[in-house]
Amino acid sequence: MTSQPAIDLPGGENAVLLIHGLTGTPFELKNLAQKLNKAGFTVKVPCLAGHGTTFKALTKTRWQDWYKTVTDAYAELKKDHASVSAGGLCMGAVLALLLASEEETRVNGIALMSTTLAFDGWATPWYRFLIDIVYYTPFRNIAYHSEKEPFGIKNERLRKQVAKGLKENTIGYSRFPCTAMHELLRLSEAAKKAMHKVTTPALIIHALEDDTASVRNAEYVEQHISSAKKIKILLDDSYHMVTMDNQRAQVADELIHFLQEANRR
Repeated sequence: MTSQPAIDLPGGENAVLLIHGLTGTPFELKNLAQKLNKAGFTVKVPCLAGHGTTFKALTKTRWQDWYKTVTDAYAELKKDHASVSAGGLCMGAVLALLLASEEETRVNGIALMSTTLAFDGWATPWYRFLIDIVYYTPFRNIAYHSEKEPFGIKNERLRKQVAKGLKENTIGYSRFPCTAMHELLRLSEAAKKAMHKVTTPALIIHALEDDTASVRNAEYVEQHISSAKKIKILLDDSYHMVTMDNQRAQVADELIHFLQEANRR
């Protein structure tokens, strides 16, 4: 894969840090970033460590490396902006949760989209439970799970475009390394332990038919964060990639409204 550049869109005094998912790139948040910027926000979408380069590079990164990408980007935005909110897709939502738990109310608001604490969606392979077992074998660096239909996309036209991009290695990895999936589970455990510290307003968006992470992930977050303001929106015409799928416009509108309200606090 060719290196995927971060997205930096200068705007107003209120900034938004968007975080992509496991094996993904800033591309999956490009449309959302542009809409937030048009609404007046400064938007930054970094490319997480090990992503957007090579499969081998990803196998050598740990969740702490991904999280450092997030904290570095947050610190950069915080220097020059009145407020910084965070939003994430898939694993990005878990990283946003961890950031909010450590920064507490310094993060102005968090948007959690398709939060993936566990791989339990309807398209998840039956052998998912073997991830941790394989991790502790000599095969850890070569074992992987291949991306398959529907690629988190319900819209058939978009699904074909995503399939083409994955095949050509232009929009993300077509394989999930065993090591990376293991690291996401470790990240999830860290986020669960810290979740009670999250007090910032939270927007939780999840698809009822999420093929990667069931709606139980969203319910767990709603029940365990300490935020006084929690808004949960369940989508009825999308799969996992809610920022790209049929209801992407609704997702953007909900996020813009939520962040505007959060900045009026």
